[in-house]
Amino acid sequence: MSTIGFHSHNHDQCIADTLSTADAHCAEEGLQFTPVRRRVLEILLAEHKAMGAYDILPTLADEGLGSQPPVVYRALDFLVKNGLAHRIELLNAYIACAHLGRAHRPAFLICRECKLVAEADAELARGRLGEAAREAGFTIERMVVELEGLCPACAA
Repeated sequence: MSTIGFHSHNHDQCIADTLSTADAHCAEEGLQFTPVRRRVLEILLAEHKAMGAYDILPTLADEGLGSQPPVVYRALDFLVKNGLAHRIELLNAYIACAHLGRAHRPAFLICRECKLVAEADAELARGRLGEAAREAGFTIERMVVELEGLCPACAA
């Protein structure tokens, strides 16, 4: 699975493909993908940067979709709960899932300079953490991997 976020790609196609996958996922699961929820996902997809609720709120307010923080937080909760977005704990912010429709355990590569975030698959089953958990008889249910450093552009 590729790392998405630091390298150039057809961003318009990336957004269109992700929204199409999100539409299909919600329809298949019987989830209500309301205009506000869809728009919040679009805003998250606009850049590969993590965004807080208060970064998203002005756009929703300008578009008449809601001007109160609970509107954004409810939409973000829905997106995270249904695998359409992830919460970046280090930044107290959110990012659209770059690997929609694929089972994965995300790892986030966070640039401390430009704040771009790339999502990669942590491949837990083949890693040492997975081995350690198996050896201990431990079942991993949730994992958050956030790495902070410099993206290729900022490191150059």
